[in-house]
Amino acid sequence: MRLFLTSSPCDDRVPEGVSLPCILNEANGFVKRMSEGWKPESRGLIISAYPDHFAMNDEMKDTFYKAFSYYGMTFSCMDICDSRNEADADRLIAQSDMIILAGGHVPTQNAFFRRIGLKERIRGYTGTVMGISAGTMNCAETVYAQPEEEGESVDPSYERFIPGLGLTDVMILPHYQKVKDYYLDGQRLYEDITYKDSMGRKFYALVDGSYVLVQDGKTRICGLAYLISDGVLTQICSEGEELEL
Repeated sequence: MRLFLTSSPCDDRVPEGVSLPCILNEANGFVKRMSEGWKPESRGLIISAYPDHFAMNDEMKDTFYKAFSYYGMTFSCMDICDSRNEADADRLIAQSDMIILAGGHVPTQNAFFRRIGLKERIRGYTGTVMGISAGTMNCAETVYAQPEEEGESVDPSYERFIPGLGLTDVMILPHYQKVKDYYLDGQRLYEDITYKDSMGRKFYALVDGSYVLVQDGKTRICGLAYLISDGVLTQICSEGEELEL
């Protein structure tokens, strides 16, 4: 398996004259690496974070089909796995050359993954897997479900650490450049919430365009990234650089 753990693989800076909602972010060798060994006319599968939001899921399927094809990474088909066809999850996974784990609300997606038995079904998969945001976070053995929605950070029943797919032991926080100054429930998302949760743990905060690559038994960060551990934030990798963990 090749595992790309992205914050976001998308780039909204679409060249003039190109009629696409987005292209892929070429920073830090992402497109180059993704295209290496690409099987022409691959079968793609997106596993949803919102299994009941059919229109959004169909739009996402169309977006990524076109974004990859723009770089010559073509698909014979792109399927979406949501509540319409979750009973077929085993077949859809088995026939896919590439699986995209969509972005969204981490606990909602985690519950859907458990519902379809994804952890067991994806074990031994030999294709390419790309996580996006929540999809990336849910790849961890133990997922840090950073509070996101109003009320979650002050709800004593909200579970911040939940079992994930076990594809990596790295806990990733996406979109750092966007959310680092957010407030949630009257608290600073990072300084007052996440830093406290990092005691005795390691969180890796990625900006959009950075990613973690897991391949051939090695895990490496590609691009700008920060380590949050024991309440301290440290930059550990810069744009255009790589760091093996």
